[in-house]
Parts: sequence; structure tokens; C-alpha cells
Amino acid sequence: MEFLAEYGLFLAKAITVVLSVAVIIGLAVSSGHKGKQEKGHIEVTKLNDKLDMVKEALEEAVLTPDALKALHKAKKKQDKAQQKADKQTLKKAQKSNHEGSEEVLGKSRMFVLNFDGDIKASAVENLREEITAVLSLAKSTDEILVCLESGGGMVHSYGLASSQLARITQQQVPLTVCVDKVAASGGYMMACVADKILAAPFAILGSIGVVAQLPNFHRLLKKNNIDFEMLTAGEHKRTLTMFGENTDKGRAKFVEDLEDTHDLFKDFVASNRPVVDVQKVANGDVWFGQRALEQSLVDALSTSDEYIVSRAREADVFQVEFVFKKTIQERFGLAAQASIDRLMLTWWGRLQSTRFFS
Repeated sequence: MEFLAEYGLFLAKAITVVLSVAVIIGLAVSSGHKGKQEKGHIEVTKLNDKLDMVKEALEEAVLTPDALKALHKAKKKQDKAQQKADKQTLKKAQKSNHEGSEEVLGKSRMFVLNFDGDIKASAVENLREEITAVLSLAKSTDEILVCLESGGGMVHSYGLASSQLARITQQQVPLTVCVDKVAASGGYMMACVADKILAAPFAILGSIGVVAQLPNFHRLLKKNNIDFEMLTAGEHKRTLTMFGENTDKGRAKFVEDLEDTHDLFKDFVASNRPVVDVQKVANGDVWFGQRALEQSLVDALSTSDEYIVSRAREADVFQVEFVFKKTIQERFGLAAQASIDRLMLTWWGRLQSTRFFS
């Protein structure tokens, strides 16, 4: 037993040393290549092929050998007939001097983008690259689907994100936004740019309002005889502060700015989605999918998976993603953050479950 204990201790020390050396070498290599890293690149996945692979795997597991053989034979015959019809159509089009074989063959394409928004709309950096790439090829006969998830955030950040989506409609490419979970506040500001909005039955939408809050420590500082001075040039350079003594005049100006931002928000929704009664819905309330449909905040109820599968039957569907190359430090940080998020989500879910599902 003593030998096993000593051996275990030696093994633990050896593993610790090896891991430490590996981390040090990794950090050194990462730092050495920091200036040489590429900004990122576009990755494209044809979802039709992915769906076909899933279907074929299920068929092989479920069907009998004879049934599977008959199915493969029928598919081969169908593909051959389709190829023959496509060639004849293309030949006729070429005689008529038509350009664009895909349009001639009646094919349409859908490009799928994902936007998972935080308070700073950080994903806009990827979104702008993806939109630029897709618009270099997309035509009015194609469609762009944005799977959007966001509870909102900073006004200027989501204003930029909305402007990126507006690039699509300005180029007259049909834009569809699908919300599986939430598109509220700045998230709905983005969604309303689309030609068509789809939402899952219990997705959360709306929250057309503006909020700002900050603590004030003036009385605490005053109690401890701590002075705080802030010098400004311009009457409204600062209205409310965290450490100074706030005034009624400052509060009034702050609220005035919030109201002005809210008016801009309402005007934006009204201009992009005229079917919505903005005065009725722009009170900060949120609606689940079915209720949002009744308020014309969305056009139909559907999950993104349902819509993608339905479109894949008639169109070539491509998922487009701009991927940044991450450093070792970033990968370690993301892994740690993911672990913390899972723990917090589990704890919060247990705390809240009785409230929502009792």
C-alpha cells in the first residue's frame, strides 16, 4: 500500500510538470505567432448534403436489405431522369442566349447566417463579414435566412447590427429572420428589418423600449468625508453620475434623452414593419410567439429547423459562417467560461423551476 501511495504521488507530480511545460510552450508559440494570425475566414456548409446523410443513415438502420436496395435503385433512376431534364433545359436556354445556368434550371439558393447577440452585439463583427461574402453572390431569386437570438443591449451596437441586415434588403435580396428563443429590444430592432419574421411558438419578442440605470454613491462618500469633483465643458456633458450629487435638472435631461431614443426606436420599427401598431406595442411589453403573431410582430410560427428542412426540399441551402482563429489563451478562456455558464445555468434553473412550472 505504501508503494502504491508513493507511486501515485510520483505520477501526479509528473503529470503536473508535463502539463505545466505544455502550457508554457503553447503560450510561447501563441505569443510568437500573435502578429501573424489571420483575421478569419469564411466556412460554407451545404445543409442539403448534411440532411441527406442523416436520412441515409436512418434508412440503413431501419430498412431491410431488400427495401434498401429497391430504394437506392429508385433514387438512381430519379437522379438520372432529373439530370437528363436539366441538360435539355440548359441546352434550350443556351440556344436562346440566356445566361446563368442555375436560374435557367429553376434552382434557388438560401444562405443561412447565425447571430447570437450579447449586450454589446459582439457578433456583428462576424455578421458583417458573412453578409459581405453572401452579397457578392446572392441574387434577387435567392434568400438569406438569419437565425437570430438576442435579448438586446447597447443602442449604438444594435443600430449597427440592424444596418448590416439592411444591406441585404437594400440589394433586393429576400431576407427572413427566424427566432427560436428570443428577439427582444435591440434583438427585435434587428428582426424588424426582415421581409419575413418567423418565430417558435414560445419565443419571446418585443420589448420595444429603452432603459438605463446606474448606482449613485454620493451619500456614502459624503458620510465618509470624501469629496468628488468632476469638471465639464458643456451644460449637458454629464447629467447623472455615479459619484456626484444628482439634480432634478440632470434627471429631467436624462429622461428626455431616453424618450428621444425611444421615439427613434418606434420610428425605426414603424418604417421597417408598417403592419405593426407601434403605439400599441412600444410600451416595453414582451409577447410569446403566438401572441406576437396576433400583434403582427411576426409573420408565421416556425422553428429555424422546420423552415430550413422545408426549404431544402426545393433549394440549395448553404450555412455561411465567418470564423476567427482563436489563440490558445482564448480557447482556454472560452472553455472556462463555458463551464462557469453551465454551472450558473444549472443553479439558476433549479432556483427558478418551481416559479415557472409549479
